[in-house]
Amino acid sequence: MQGLADFLKSIGAARFAAMIAVTAALVGFFAFVIMRVTTPQMTTLFTDLSVEDSSGIIKDLERQGIQFEIRNEGSIIMVPKDKVTRLRMKLAEGGLPKGGGVGYEVFDKSDALGTTSFVQNINHLRALEGELARTIRAIDRIQAARVHLVLPERPLFAREAPEPSASIVVRVRGALEAQQIRAIRHLVASAVNGLKPQRVSIVDEAGQLLADGAATDPEQAVGDERRISFEKRMRKQVEDIVSSVVGSGRARVQLAADFDFNKITQTSDKFDPEGRVLRSSQTREEQSMTADNNGQVTVNNELPGNQQNNGVAAKDQSKKSEETNNYEISRTTKTEVTEAGRVNRISVAVLVDGIYTKNDKGELAYQDRTKEQLDRIAALVRSAIGFDQKRGDQVEVVNLRFADAPSTAPIAEPSGFLGMLQFTKDDVMYFVELGVMMLLGLIVLFLVIRPLVKRILASDEVAAAISGVLAGPAASEEAAPAAQPLLPSGAASAIDVATIQGQVHAQSVHRVGELAERNPNETVAIVRQWLSESAK
Repeated sequence: MQGLADFLKSIGAARFAAMIAVTAALVGFFAFVIMRVTTPQMTTLFTDLSVEDSSGIIKDLERQGIQFEIRNEGSIIMVPKDKVTRLRMKLAEGGLPKGGGVGYEVFDKSDALGTTSFVQNINHLRALEGELARTIRAIDRIQAARVHLVLPERPLFAREAPEPSASIVVRVRGALEAQQIRAIRHLVASAVNGLKPQRVSIVDEAGQLLADGAATDPEQAVGDERRISFEKRMRKQVEDIVSSVVGSGRARVQLAADFDFNKITQTSDKFDPEGRVLRSSQTREEQSMTADNNGQVTVNNELPGNQQNNGVAAKDQSKKSEETNNYEISRTTKTEVTEAGRVNRISVAVLVDGIYTKNDKGELAYQDRTKEQLDRIAALVRSAIGFDQKRGDQVEVVNLRFADAPSTAPIAEPSGFLGMLQFTKDDVMYFVELGVMMLLGLIVLFLVIRPLVKRILASDEVAAAISGVLAGPAASEEAAPAAQPLLPSGAASAIDVATIQGQVHAQSVHRVGELAERNPNETVAIVRQWLSESAK
């Protein structure tokens, strides 16, 4: 302890304070680096959480003693990456997150014996609205949804029951497509008994009416969807076949189809006069004969068996024959039904870029495509769309230079060992953070610690030189034998060391002389102290 105290007294208060400051700075810096490196990597547990779900999840994490971070005003919760899967399963076991609404779990803890039918009906309506809202939020681009159902009861003695209706408010990212809006309407209509898709209204967070809920013609909506789907499919086919010739991204295709959504039913009858078939035949014959009996009417003449004609011949005799034939004529009945959605005409416009080649200077030079190439591309397009000239189809292929030239430097994909190293974004950010910490450590080491250490060592060397000069020739004589062994190892090195020491001693002697001239009393006291110590 006495040696430590003497050492602390010898270095001085200023250098001791500097050493303490440097040590504290180093301890703090390395502690920060160690804490930063050892801190677990955080990842997202859940996003787009409501206030209720966020508070419930935070309470559960605090109860388990798990570190977490809150971002975006509580809608995003971050947890350590190695625990995210287990936490999601654990929270799902507890029914979290609930989705920001009340679902069918409202019946899990209800007392069925003490609940009236009115309360049960209200809970059923709340649960149905909550479940529909959760299902709608599962659709892409929808952040939040709220559903309101109107399920009127049928009045007594009423012949017609009022139709149910629904209204939906959604918060979306970007814009919803027409197909997604129709899907939401049909989804809600299928989940509610008696609800029609035309009775569902949809509004976004900006107040824009996406579906008005009016009784629109469903066939018209289906027709528009069919036309859009047909145009998209044909456009993709044309782009694929043209891009395979001119290159990816070097062709633009626009296609428009004219559809006829009228449904036509035609019925025609055709008769063949040559194709006769006997259906039925009927023959009828009649004979009559009248005798002259002089106008005498007697009983004998009227008797059935009276054949006495008294030699008188018949005066009038007639015979009638009738034949009726019925024929079936060949008949053909033809009924043609033309369904809606016929393609009346297709128009295609194809814009292709030219050819880029390198000149002698290594620059890209543009060159137009030949007419033969354009004709071949047009022939391919006609084959792809099923071109029909009688229908009035049009195909136009034009070659123009695009505003942006293709990039000549291809993207080099990693191969071999580098291709096997698939780093995620989190891994890259972790390595960047470690690199920054190491760079800061090197900066502190070379710009802070090294200058301080050199300054302290330089102060010790100057103090030793002053002591050697003041000690007189005896110290020089004692130091000389110690320097002698250096000469055999290398004369040049010894000469350099002696030169440097001579310069340091000269500077030290000059400084000591200045101090002695300025402070003669203190100098005399120091010399007397040294004489007394040597005498002892």
